[in-house]
Amino acid sequence: MSGTKSVKVKPNSPKTRIVSETDSELVVEVAAPAENNKANIELIKFLSKKFGKNVRIIRGLTSKKKLISLE
Repeated sequence: MSGTKSVKVKPNSPKTRIVSETDSELVVEVAAPAENNKANIELIKFLSKKFGKNVRIIRGLTSKKKLISLE
């Protein structure tokens, strides 16, 4: 997987995991809270490790719906 992908984030979940994946969107539960950028940092670390690529949030830093770049 490379390019861009839409991600729906659910913060304050029991653990960080991918709940569902389609061609158009990933749904990811994140254990970190949605405050002080903690959920974004957890999301980037998790997806980088999962896909073995650099992950960057292109759009949606303060939204539950994000657009990420996988390089």
